[in-house]
Amino acid sequence: MSDPALADRPKAKSIRPLAALWPYLRPYRGVLAAAMVALLLASGAMLALPVALKGLIDRGMAVGNADTINIYFVLFLGAAVLFGGFAALRFYLVTWLGERVVADLRSAVYRNVIRMDPQFFEVTRTGEVLSRLTTDTTLVQSISGVGLSIALRSSINLVGSLVLLAITNLKLLSLIVVAMPVVIVPVIALGRRLRSLSRRSQDTVADTSGLAGETLNAIQTVQAFTLEKLNAGRYDRSVETAFDVAVIRTRARAWLTALSTVLVFGAITLVLWFGAHQVLAGTMTGGELGQFLLLAVYAGVAAASLSEMWSEVQRAAGAMERLVELQSATPAIVAPEKPVALPLVTAGKAAGRVSIDRVRFHYPSRPETAALDDFSLQIEPGETVAFVGPSGAGKSTVFQLLLRFYDPQAGLIRLDGVDIAQADPQEVRRRIGLVPQDTMLFGTSARENIRYGRPDATDAEVEAAAVAAAADEFIRRLPQGYDTFLGERGTRLSGGQRQRIAIARAILKNPPLLLLDEATSALDAESERVVQRALEELMKTRTTLIIAHRLATVLKANRIIVMDHGKIIASGSHDELVASNPLYARLAALQFTDGQPSSA
Repeated sequence: MSDPALADRPKAKSIRPLAALWPYLRPYRGVLAAAMVALLLASGAMLALPVALKGLIDRGMAVGNADTINIYFVLFLGAAVLFGGFAALRFYLVTWLGERVVADLRSAVYRNVIRMDPQFFEVTRTGEVLSRLTTDTTLVQSISGVGLSIALRSSINLVGSLVLLAITNLKLLSLIVVAMPVVIVPVIALGRRLRSLSRRSQDTVADTSGLAGETLNAIQTVQAFTLEKLNAGRYDRSVETAFDVAVIRTRARAWLTALSTVLVFGAITLVLWFGAHQVLAGTMTGGELGQFLLLAVYAGVAAASLSEMWSEVQRAAGAMERLVELQSATPAIVAPEKPVALPLVTAGKAAGRVSIDRVRFHYPSRPETAALDDFSLQIEPGETVAFVGPSGAGKSTVFQLLLRFYDPQAGLIRLDGVDIAQADPQEVRRRIGLVPQDTMLFGTSARENIRYGRPDATDAEVEAAAVAAAADEFIRRLPQGYDTFLGERGTRLSGGQRQRIAIARAILKNPPLLLLDEATSALDAESERVVQRALEELMKTRTTLIIAHRLATVLKANRIIVMDHGKIIASGSHDELVASNPLYARLAALQFTDGQPSSA
């Protein structure tokens, strides 16, 4: 199953996306310079070996001079030691550099992605983002570290070998120069094909990751509906698609390697055949031919390495292009250049005034349907307002807009007198505490999950919030108490326990505006009474907005707002609405006996 967002992305046309790596390399210019020095010294030592071989043959072996032979063998060994030492230093430095650059790149991309608003994630699969952060950064790591070193080393060796080949025998080198286009043109043509296949392969792997993540995040639903076989089949098909594309890419790369190797060494063989005849004719010494042979091998290996590395560069360019897309993505919700400051909240000063004025809003994924239509509402500091109505009435949308996850297409929303579109979104969200219906816990301890409400809170404050949320007792019964690891998404806790952790989080944050989205829906009757008392105490000092399908939880609200199709159709107390609004009366009749709470 392919993601349309992947199919629509343009393919890399060149290696220019790799230029985006420079800002990450710049802070480590010293390490890069040291690696380049080690690379030059290692290459220089390696290129000295053929020169030593020529002297060994022509001045030692050919004339039978043992002392000269000894001297050249010592020089040969010394060059080899220098080559090995500087090659090891170069390998360490470039490997460190590659690891450091990719770590910085991952952090930068993640910092940008985590700022994106819900509109971004409506069209971008989480698995796709994770694939880019792992697979794509690994490809970039190879080229920014060891791959870059190999490319530079091969380039230096190729140029150095060609210069020494020209000094040794210009006529033989001219044959190599003539043969070079025959080698290079087919390699470049096949490399372009490989670049396209590499991008396609990376996309199919991302599809596979997305499908697996989606299934594993809903594992209980999958198992409850006994859909293991169905989802395993879908994953198998996705894996097979990725495998088929990888095989095609690997085949193309194998052809590229074979073609480049055959062409390079075929050309060298032809040139050496010509050189052997020059030695027989006496126009070239055996040492010169040996030097030329070794240098030609260097040049051939360097050229073959560059051709193979070119395919890696193509893949890295495609991967970097995908990462740049994430890094350059901008959220639709951003702070203005000069955000308006919200009024200071001080002890004893009421805060949390909400004003919603003629708001109209359509979700980007559902532009034909208005989630809110000409919606207006005034909420005073300290007031408790409940929203009721059928699913799809727009209740949750009010919360989404207050948190400024979206901006309305028309109308204004003010918090404490400030248009939130003119304020910094983070400042707005710092004033709001949210207890969602579907509690999200993180793979850490109970203490740290509660501390998400206020990261600088002390342990005592965390525990006090847990006591207020009726969570302290069950947390202390856990194997390590507050330090117990709760499992991914809080799988070690029941639904009610997870919800109490979320309530403790909101209590710890202590915001002027509290949003409760079915905050007690997962609790049993006894726990609900305990938590409801804690919430009522918390709600006394702040503005509270409640979404509730269970009307018993909103009877004490100052006002109940009845919504339907994005509009307010009634407002008042429970008794007033039962008497005056048919929709509310029908909802109450479904849950209460004679319009009043049941004693059950």
